[in-house]
Amino acid sequence: MEQPSIYNYSWVDFVFSVIGVFTFFVDWGADVWVATEFYRRGDFFWFGVLVGLMVLSSVLVQMFSWFWLQYDRGLPDLQTGGGTVLFGDRLRLSCLLHVLQLGFLCRHISAIRQFRVWWRKEEGSEYAFYLSHDLSMLRLIETFSESAPQLTLMIYVMLRTQRARAVQFVSVAASTTSIAWMVVDYHRCLRSFLPDKARQGWASSLIYFLWNLLLIAPRVAALALFASVVGGYLGLHLLLLWLVFVTWAWLQRTHFMDSPGGEWLYRATVGIIWYFSWFNVAEGRTRGRSAIYHAFITADGAILLVTWWCCREPVQAEPYALALLLTLLLSYLLGLLFKSLYYCCFHPTLWRPPAREPGLPDDLPDADVTFRHLSIQDGAPASRPLNRRMALHAADFYSARTS
Repeated sequence: MEQPSIYNYSWVDFVFSVIGVFTFFVDWGADVWVATEFYRRGDFFWFGVLVGLMVLSSVLVQMFSWFWLQYDRGLPDLQTGGGTVLFGDRLRLSCLLHVLQLGFLCRHISAIRQFRVWWRKEEGSEYAFYLSHDLSMLRLIETFSESAPQLTLMIYVMLRTQRARAVQFVSVAASTTSIAWMVVDYHRCLRSFLPDKARQGWASSLIYFLWNLLLIAPRVAALALFASVVGGYLGLHLLLLWLVFVTWAWLQRTHFMDSPGGEWLYRATVGIIWYFSWFNVAEGRTRGRSAIYHAFITADGAILLVTWWCCREPVQAEPYALALLLTLLLSYLLGLLFKSLYYCCFHPTLWRPPAREPGLPDDLPDADVTFRHLSIQDGAPASRPLNRRMALHAADFYSARTS
């Protein structure tokens, strides 16, 4: 059976990984700065909310990191790699670091070390490729469990206080762009499991970035506008939708983690991500599920905006209300347009034929890439350490099966 032509680590992947690490530290610094500003002004409630989001997000990311560390310790390919995953056999030290909320940071340090090994083309450089996948997923989880809620909070405070400095607008724009960038970084990691000709080019990355930016930004703004007129009911809204999304993830029989407890943690996290953006979690009927999700989110967004429009303070909101509403609607429609363009022209579809007829050319179009084999499916050894979690995710995300 043929091995998949999964491409090697490249300068482009290195640049994306470095930007991701840099963005992580910038976001962390921004969180501390915003929390300090709230504290100095005496806004202790918002200070507590922001710190609570930071702590909950950190705990969630550390839990995923710990689950994966436990699994990776049993992989023979990684055991022979010189203890490149965190601290190798020093389990107690790794556990302590995760309890101290430093496990994610240590993964970044391990990845940077492996980038240096890859640069010098030394033995073990393939682990840079492996670690980059886990970091991309962890950054995505951190993005939607902290950055997106924090962005909603920032916009809400600006609307409630009717005061905003230039630096706040810059921070909102930077945070929104960072969220969309993290989604692109995650998507590029998934594409790395495809054959060489299905790699994501710059045009594909740009379209993917734009449709995520244009869909996530109106969603966050609609939530903030809704919260500005109903206050605490946003929490009830989040809880109800989160329960719906977790149930939907359960019905799709996700299989991302290696234990029942880990899988429920993953489904709970998917519920948080779906509150802000689409995220495929299972094989088959991808476009159909995406259409259902966007129809639901569009209806929910319309309810949020209608509620804000009917309950807003006309005098305070008059200067910007209509322009803001039209901007959000046009942005969302443009985002759907870009997403349709991406799926029509740039999204590869993987399929697994029952048999391959001899003599057929291997040069398939981007929309008909064959995912012929993964070592995780039949137990065969791979030529490099294979990130089983992300490989399964890629197989689900790009599958063309309809059953």
